[in-house]
Amino acid sequence: MVKAIVGANWGDEGKGKITDMFASEADIVVRFQGGANAGHTIINEHGRFALHLMPSGVCYDNVTCVIGNGVALDINKFCSELEDVKKAGVNPKLLVSDRAQILMPYHILLDTYEEERLGKNAFGSTKSGIAPFFSDKYAKIGIQCNELFDDEVLKAKLHNIVTLKNLILEHVYHKPLLDEDELYNTCMEYKKKIAPYICDTHAFIQDALKQGKNILLEGQLGTLKDPDFGIYPMVTSSSTLAGYGAVGAGIPPYLISEVVAVTKAYSSAVGAGEFVSEILDENEAQELRIHGGDKGEFGATTGRPRRVGWFDCVATRYGVECQGATKIAMTALDCLSYLDEIKVCTAYKIGDDITKDFPNTSLLKKAKPVFTTLKGWHCNIKGIRNFSELPREAQEYVEFIEKELGHKINMVSNGPEREAIIYR
Repeated sequence: MVKAIVGANWGDEGKGKITDMFASEADIVVRFQGGANAGHTIINEHGRFALHLMPSGVCYDNVTCVIGNGVALDINKFCSELEDVKKAGVNPKLLVSDRAQILMPYHILLDTYEEERLGKNAFGSTKSGIAPFFSDKYAKIGIQCNELFDDEVLKAKLHNIVTLKNLILEHVYHKPLLDEDELYNTCMEYKKKIAPYICDTHAFIQDALKQGKNILLEGQLGTLKDPDFGIYPMVTSSSTLAGYGAVGAGIPPYLISEVVAVTKAYSSAVGAGEFVSEILDENEAQELRIHGGDKGEFGATTGRPRRVGWFDCVATRYGVECQGATKIAMTALDCLSYLDEIKVCTAYKIGDDITKDFPNTSLLKKAKPVFTTLKGWHCNIKGIRNFSELPREAQEYVEFIEKELGHKINMVSNGPEREAIIYR
């Protein structure tokens, strides 16, 4: 069985916890896209981990964790993160696709320089090199892991890359130029570091499928950061949809039998872009940030305060539909327990029109939220494991959203720990 765990919103939905939870029944967990520019936080008996490249199954001895061909592989961050995980007493089984492409130091430089050039029009990048990496991948000048082991191919590719990049560095950004020999030496360091993990993961996964193994596909960010269906151009640079799991992991699409879309009981986002239900009052927003999650609403990668807002039914319904969700998990319901009243965005007003359909970005810029206010439960709900035992107001909040979405909410999380989950 193949199951995909993906985000329904802007990312930061709590996918790490849900993947960690399902990984107990999995044989393989595959990270299928994205890079080290966003993190998944998991909390279990081994401790608290903010994972950026490691799949969220690293804490299980029975699980093989795979970095798929669709991932932007920052080898230094991969090794650093693996070291941190091992310090906690965890020794994961890890495989890295020989077709995965390597995020190079110049990708980070170019990301930084471009944000600097754009100034107030910057994308709010984490400056992890993701956009330049994927630009190179589709311009066919990226470096695949397997090419580290072919000197002739690697040197020819580096020569071409340095020629192109130095023109940009000199004439667009007016920054220091790249050195071909230095980059080659860096690649040799990468080769040494990554060699123990490199594998033909396509063959490995095909064998696993034939053996009937359980496979989890783990995505980064969420629907609204997808380059095709998200709030373009304030999106990431690889597809965040479950459908891309087939490509980014090398699995036939018809074998993905279950798609779990994760959404949070309120909204949050890192970086710029349209966010209709955002709480604009800074005091109100900061209070929700502080109550959010086990360490508040601050980015696992950047530490930046996340933008927060009320639950957006319009965006989430769209997110769930784009993912093709067969199940929905709602996280962080406990974080709203301090509120007497809770707003829910049920529609958008664009000009004189009211709509429940999520529009393209040019219309989204003009959208205003239409809110419904619900009564809060104002008590601690952590530790509750049966939906019927939640305060009536908490049940009504979930049921109201469920009705607006037109999709059943199958799981409700009421704490950051792996076992803090209510199945419905």
